[in-house]
Amino acid sequence: MYTQKMLRDGALKGKTIVVTGGGSGLGKAMSKYFLELGANVAITSRNLEKLKNTAKELEQETNGICLPLQCDVRNYDEVEEMLKGALEKFGTVDVLLNNAAGNFISPTERLSANAFDTIIDIVLKGTKNCTLAFGKHWIDTKQSNTSILNIVTTYAWTGSAYVVPSATAKAGVLAMTRSLAVEWAKYGMRFNAIAPGPFPTKGAWDRLLPGDLKEKFDMAKKVPLNRVGEHQELANLAAYLVSDFSAYVNGEVITIDGGEWLKGAGQFNLLEEIPEEMWDQLEAMIRAKKTKS
Repeated sequence: MYTQKMLRDGALKGKTIVVTGGGSGLGKAMSKYFLELGANVAITSRNLEKLKNTAKELEQETNGICLPLQCDVRNYDEVEEMLKGALEKFGTVDVLLNNAAGNFISPTERLSANAFDTIIDIVLKGTKNCTLAFGKHWIDTKQSNTSILNIVTTYAWTGSAYVVPSATAKAGVLAMTRSLAVEWAKYGMRFNAIAPGPFPTKGAWDRLLPGDLKEKFDMAKKVPLNRVGEHQELANLAAYLVSDFSAYVNGEVITIDGGEWLKGAGQFNLLEEIPEEMWDQLEAMIRAKKTKS
């Protein structure tokens, strides 16, 4: 049942949506559903080759128009160029979905200042860059009925051990969402956020929990519903929040986690059980993966 599509056909017809981090994982799943509902979609990330492959695949599956745009959200100039590319192709942009993120698990004392900065720059600064560029454009062109949807996490408000840079950055994104929902509503903009629980994706979860760690720390066991999320469930919620059906929803963060955070706040607190030796192994595996890529 929870893999079924929620909105009626054509529910997003006429809308153009930009999805950062749209080349894979949850960004790709949400982009696909937006296209199925009739939207034009631009997907962005740093890896243009991957984006082109994804765009081609999504166009074949949905018969929609998917534009790949290379962009490192950490650089404001690149964000402005990305917006320009979307406008040149589609004329207008109606929705921004800030989905680009970075994360890794580590005891905080093992992190370098640069490692901490990398996550802050992608998640908080990247979201800020995209929000400012798109928001200023909409204000300058007097375009109303626009919206920005941010992907946060439940540990944006609970905090969580072992993912401190991510928790710090996501808390900032949530504060920005709520603040601008009030300040920029007068320009016809809505701001909302989604806080997903465990929705396993190959790339992100392999990086976070490499090797047999995924088996050792089965996320489903922490969820009262005793399962992880299906990508379509998240896509359904995202599509609703960027559609005109949610025109009166503003400044809201919606949790979709099967009750996980209520059961045990701090998604990665369970990593307390990892011994020092395993952290050494984990670090070595992550470094080896980085070297290969």
